[in-house]
Amino acid sequence: MIPFSRLRAALVGLAVVFAAACTQTTPPAPKAPERPVTPPADACPDCPPTPPTVEPPVELPTTSSVRPGAGWRPARWDSLPGWSEDDAGEAWPAFRESCRVLARRAGWQSVCAAANAMSSSLPDAEARRFFEQRFTPWQAVTSNGATQGLITGYYEPLIYGNRQRTATSAWPVYGTPDDMLALDFPDLKASKLRGRLSGKKVVPYWTRAEISRRGAEGSLPARVLLWADDPIELFFLQVQGSGQVELPDGSRVRLGFADHNGQTYRSIGTWLIERGELSAGQASMQGIQQWARSHPNRLDELLNVNPRYVFFREMPQGDAGPTGALGVPLTGGRSIAVDPAYIPLGAPVFLATTWPLTQRPLGRLMMAQDTGSAIKGGVRADFFWGFGAEAGAQAGKMKQQGQMWVLLPK
Repeated sequence: MIPFSRLRAALVGLAVVFAAACTQTTPPAPKAPERPVTPPADACPDCPPTPPTVEPPVELPTTSSVRPGAGWRPARWDSLPGWSEDDAGEAWPAFRESCRVLARRAGWQSVCAAANAMSSSLPDAEARRFFEQRFTPWQAVTSNGATQGLITGYYEPLIYGNRQRTATSAWPVYGTPDDMLALDFPDLKASKLRGRLSGKKVVPYWTRAEISRRGAEGSLPARVLLWADDPIELFFLQVQGSGQVELPDGSRVRLGFADHNGQTYRSIGTWLIERGELSAGQASMQGIQQWARSHPNRLDELLNVNPRYVFFREMPQGDAGPTGALGVPLTGGRSIAVDPAYIPLGAPVFLATTWPLTQRPLGRLMMAQDTGSAIKGGVRADFFWGFGAEAGAQAGKMKQQGQMWVLLPK
């Protein structure tokens, strides 16, 4: 066991080493350009998009004492574009999933008790009446008063692999390494750091390239959960953070996010565009995969552009979706990832945006059941499209503008 005093004493040195070792440090909010540049809608499916606005954290109103102006603005039901056209009944099962956690929180017990006393499925009119009678909508706004924000998409991919290494299944899917330290210091700006001991010093954990090299040498103290058939598909599984692996016998293993190596994320799509390998319009997930398969001798060069590495854990297999940060299964088309510093995790959120690469309105009652390292800000969401290739096609194209309304119990 490593003495806490030893880790604490090494923290200052760790922060300095991290700054020097990483190609790009995590940007401190809120020193950002007035209007950061967002990649084109289909330009970079592997990179977390830049939020259109960057605002400092604000103290969230509670469900029992909402303070207008502190990130939310009072609204009327008839001001929510698309509210009356959405099928609220489709969101009802996802709301009851949220209540598995919300029912234990102050301000939510009564409304969740009422929901749990009702049927597990409701028609549109009855579900809509429940929300309108028991909730009040509050529009999310940024600190500079903007009501529009970036809405991206994600999904649960399916890749192929094996329990044993074979000629075709040769790329390891790692669990969390035994020698990786997770340092959590809430009083510091960089509150969560990943590192390892090097003699008496704590240094940054290995980069993607170093992890791959050490794994090939057999010196990485991490369990291999599975062996993947395709390294680029494994890379995109890491980007999404969860997924399923189909084995040769047709059975499937569900993988969930366990941890990452603490290195700064860098987009391989942007790297290909910057070097003229692909145009912005070609750098979709499918375009990147095609480029990788056409340049097998440059695959390591491409993947190692991103030093961040994601480790997984096996999850129970079932018909429900992957488990989000709230601790309940995600529902395709009805769950979103949010920034919990601004949006209460578990709360219903009405989202008014547009379908990917179109101006066709998309108004949905969603549940804030997940988070993401790239999801930062008061008007920012990641739309969970569900499982499989069709969901992936939608998620990879989605970089739309949208508005959000948080629903709080009366």
